[in-house]
Amino acid sequence: ADLAESRAALAAAGVADVRGFRAPEWSINGRAPWALDVLARARFAFDSSMAPMRIVGDPAYPQRPHVRATAHGEVIEFPPLVDRRFGQNIPLGVGWGLRMSDPARVLAAIAERNRRGIPIAIVVHPWEIDRDPPRVTLPLAKQFAHYFRLGGFQTRLEQIIRGATFAPMGEVLGLSAVDA
Repeated sequence: ADLAESRAALAAAGVADVRGFRAPEWSINGRAPWALDVLARARFAFDSSMAPMRIVGDPAYPQRPHVRATAHGEVIEFPPLVDRRFGQNIPLGVGWGLRMSDPARVLAAIAERNRRGIPIAIVVHPWEIDRDPPRVTLPLAKQFAHYFRLGGFQTRLEQIIRGATFAPMGEVLGLSAVDA
């Protein structure tokens, strides 16, 4: 029901062809293997919710787009950009990891993946580019994840956008509207 309502709301806002999904709080993971089947049944072509990092996912997940087979069809998983730091994968293309990283480091990681033929996913939450985002009282770890280096992020993001070429995920994956 939530998926149908979300799609209807996006369609009402003028987004006609919703083919991709991103779960809140990285909730599609080893503890919720059924979720990809739900997406396949709802005819989503791709997902970007399985993070190849210990913090919220599994470092063993592939770091490139890959097909996940389910009982109701296939879903292409398009993981977010991660980078190896401090002996583990950390987010480089999403959330606090993107906000804490120097744009030059993000661009170098994108260029390195491009040389290897690996497309990358960058995820930006709307509140991260809000001029005056609301401040909510959160537990310390969530407070860090939400507010760390929020100031100046839009400028750093613009540097990243200017320094690389980006395209919609469906286009990168070679999907047409018929594939959805």
